[in-house]
Amino acid sequence: MTTETAPAAVAPEPPAASPQRPGVAVRLFAWAVVPVYVAGITCYLLLAARLGDAGLDGAEGVPLVVGFFVFAAMGALLVARRPRNPVGWLMAGSALLLAVAPAGDTYAAWVMTTRGSPDALAVVGGWLQSWYWFVLLGVVFVYLPLLFPDGRLPSRRWRPVAVLAALVLAVVSALGMLQETYSGQDVDYRIDNPIGIDGLAPVEELPVFAVLGIALAVCVVAAVAAVVVRFRRSRGPERQQMKWFVFAVAPAVFAPLDSVAPLLSSVVFFWLLIALPIAVAVAVLRYRLDGIDVVINRTLVYGVLTALVVGVYVLVVGYLGAALRREDDLTISLVATGIVAVLFAPARARVQRAVDRLLYGRRNEPYAALAQLGERLEGTLAPDAVLPAIVSAVRETLRLPYVAVRLADDAPPVAAGEPVPATETLPLTHHGVPVGSLVLGLRPGESGFSPADRRLLTDLARQAGVAVSAVRLTADLQRSRERLVTAREEERRRLRRDLHDGLGAQLAGLTVQTGVLRTLIGRDPAAAEELAGELRGELRTAIADIRRLVHGLRPPALDELGLVGALQRLAERCGTDGGLRVEVDVPGPLPALPAAVEVAAYRIVQEALTNVVRHASARHSCVRLTVEATWLVVEVTDDGVGLAATAPAGVGLSSMRERAAEMGGSCEVTTVADGGTRVLARLPMGGG
Repeated sequence: MTTETAPAAVAPEPPAASPQRPGVAVRLFAWAVVPVYVAGITCYLLLAARLGDAGLDGAEGVPLVVGFFVFAAMGALLVARRPRNPVGWLMAGSALLLAVAPAGDTYAAWVMTTRGSPDALAVVGGWLQSWYWFVLLGVVFVYLPLLFPDGRLPSRRWRPVAVLAALVLAVVSALGMLQETYSGQDVDYRIDNPIGIDGLAPVEELPVFAVLGIALAVCVVAAVAAVVVRFRRSRGPERQQMKWFVFAVAPAVFAPLDSVAPLLSSVVFFWLLIALPIAVAVAVLRYRLDGIDVVINRTLVYGVLTALVVGVYVLVVGYLGAALRREDDLTISLVATGIVAVLFAPARARVQRAVDRLLYGRRNEPYAALAQLGERLEGTLAPDAVLPAIVSAVRETLRLPYVAVRLADDAPPVAAGEPVPATETLPLTHHGVPVGSLVLGLRPGESGFSPADRRLLTDLARQAGVAVSAVRLTADLQRSRERLVTAREEERRRLRRDLHDGLGAQLAGLTVQTGVLRTLIGRDPAAAEELAGELRGELRTAIADIRRLVHGLRPPALDELGLVGALQRLAERCGTDGGLRVEVDVPGPLPALPAAVEVAAYRIVQEALTNVVRHASARHSCVRLTVEATWLVVEVTDDGVGLAATAPAGVGLSSMRERAAEMGGSCEVTTVADGGTRVLARLPMGGG
């Protein structure tokens, strides 16, 4: 098995993703994001404590603070490493908004509570609190999915979504900035807006708020659709980037269960806040990008195991508690723990096998994989569908991104999946003869196949080699039939032309001359005698043409002298050219041969001797006929210059091979070690 790896597959990062050196201002901003976030959250907590408020009450408080801390850290990292990618700026900006705006709101509440009149900082804090939250939603739920991972929209068709979201956020922010008074979020206070419009109510109380909310919801749905479209179109490294993003947001499908499973909803919310920024940073930076498949594997296994363990534990405790009418009993808990411990190992093995089959196919079930390939081949009746069935079965069995079969005769490969940079090639053989190769694309994150994969691939290649050989034989048979039909029709055309244009015209002319001869016999005997001589010459020419046509169909010497005698006469004719001596060697008597075998043997020897005379520069040639079981072996050797290594197969060599193949035999032309050429044909004496 050989491995082919494109240079791009081993490079740490593509040129387009190379780090961009930021300017001084960008570096200062990146370094300041996390400290400013921590300072804002600290001020918020301290001021909330002075106001008698814990600040982080509820199931969303702590996850929100911790999650956006990760947003701040990952956003700062992306700004420092990829300053031209707006994804990092969006993450860092959303984190700063979440830290600074609540801190300003709490400061305004503290000032109004303790002093009764706002200062400039309290006015700014209340002003920021009046509009920041809608912008935060738009940044996280619209622009981050739209621009991930390269900072550009998936295509120009998504520009209306970005423009609509920008208009909605601009209108909401302007209405919030220009409302007449500010009101606190957690503590009730009122501050007059110095730039407000008299009588303008808060955004939530305006009739247009519902329209703006619907428009923003449409933009959120469109952003999710953009992620789906980008994922379906992605290939190579971009597909791995999208896998990280999808892996982070996939648990969001459980969010609607908040009313029936609030704990699950809280866990999903916390997961999104933590996993999303980390996944975005890993994908944008392409740090260990290919590890996503392993992460998904482990997450699925232990996620399912956790659900099973909790479910079994709750079920056992609930059932035994109800049956024994004892609640909060240590014995029941110990029994449930024991059952879970006993079931954990087999459950983990089964779950791991199920996940491996989901992600990697049946590489751990070789017999099932072989059976699947066998069933696929048995159900494939058309020869053209055999190779697609093989590549599809191997690709589905091992969950490979790309599989192709290349035939040994340089025919176009048959492939399934999209080509990948790193591949391994497995030879396909049948009875030790190469019939093609199996090209296998490596899974993302893998540098080669495991020993288990290789064992399975070897078995699959053995079975595929038989099928590929059958396909090649079928194709060769079809081509041979086509050539036979073509040759037959060409022969008929030649006979028709020779009979109509040659012999037919001659006989027509002879008929006319015979009529003239009849009129001259009594009137001019001398002219009649001369015309009779001409007629005799024309008749001899016609007879020669008939013999030539008959010889083209079947050499007359075969009927007159037999195969051996015909070959001896052929050898005598060839031996008169250039001092070549041709010997016919027949160790024993030949059995009665079918006419087709005689013609094939004669024509093969005739073509071989013609090549010796024209190209070999030989002094001696030997034609040998032997019988091996049910085979007639025809061997023609010479002491000439042999075949050139780079010489293409001419019409003569192809003709000999085709004649042998038509009979169900074979013909090989090789160069002898001590000089010269050897033609070895094996013909079945059954007649094909």
